[in-house]
Amino acid sequence: MQAGEGSGMGERDSVAGKALDAGKAQEEPTAIALESETDIRDLIYTVRGVQVMLDSDLARLFGVETKAFNQAVSRNIKRFPERYRFQLSGEEFDSLRSQIVTSNERGRGGRRYLPYVFTEQGVSMLTSVLRSDVAIETSIRIIDAFVEMRHFIAGNAAMFEQIRAVELRQLEYQRTTDERFERVFDYMEVHEAPRQKVFFDGQVYDAFELLVSLVRRARESIVLVDGYADAGTLNILAKKADGVAATIWTHPRARLTVRDVEAFNAQYPRLEVRRTSAFHDRFLILDDTEGYLVGASLKDAGKKSFAVARLEDGESVAAILARLDTGQE
Repeated sequence: MQAGEGSGMGERDSVAGKALDAGKAQEEPTAIALESETDIRDLIYTVRGVQVMLDSDLARLFGVETKAFNQAVSRNIKRFPERYRFQLSGEEFDSLRSQIVTSNERGRGGRRYLPYVFTEQGVSMLTSVLRSDVAIETSIRIIDAFVEMRHFIAGNAAMFEQIRAVELRQLEYQRTTDERFERVFDYMEVHEAPRQKVFFDGQVYDAFELLVSLVRRARESIVLVDGYADAGTLNILAKKADGVAATIWTHPRARLTVRDVEAFNAQYPRLEVRRTSAFHDRFLILDDTEGYLVGASLKDAGKKSFAVARLEDGESVAAILARLDTGQE
């Protein structure tokens, strides 16, 4: 039977309203006790720039089934324009479900249609459809939760803006840093390594850049002879190409620990550390053929004046490798 808005109480006494009235003695205390104001605030989401609640959550708060709840609303649809109630799109529902990690009821796993959501005005209008003491009291508590949520957002707007600004600065810094290193690495790929280079105290970044460029030239192996190797040395070796094996020969009392090596290998395999006290100078040998004399420990490069010089004859490189094979302690 079709009836107008003012045709009497029968039209507004929907299935949901009857369920509420019939079960008032049992449902009213249960519905009120189950949810605190904090719990209700947790059911408020932001969709299309407005705060809303799902029809299934509202039905549970009012103590009726979701189907009966939506039937009651449909019978009075003129009371619920689009700004009061709207149906989620599939993309919006998927996004919302990713935020809900609770029970099957909260997960909406068995729904055959996309849910509707209600704005604060829509919740207020529900009291004219679901008429009972429990509906009125529940609506008041829900609207109070909406108001508290608005106050929280308004009161912390400056903080949220500061967080967004920090995140944007971090993203921009990361982007510019990545671009700068990519330019350095691209340059290193197409330019021959220098025969020799002198660095003066304070040129830490320049020294780091050169040593990284040398490490990245290796295609199969890196051998580093550095009696004072520590965790800082690994920052340079971490720039090696994937699949390149690295070996550090360092003093038996050097501060490079087993834990340092394990942490490095977990991300940049494969590194082996061996011990020797037979060398005073530092050497960097790439692919068993290209060798460099390094005047400072890699961890201290640039802190004081030092030089890097290429070993021009292959026999010197071969002699160093041969001595290492007999110099382990």
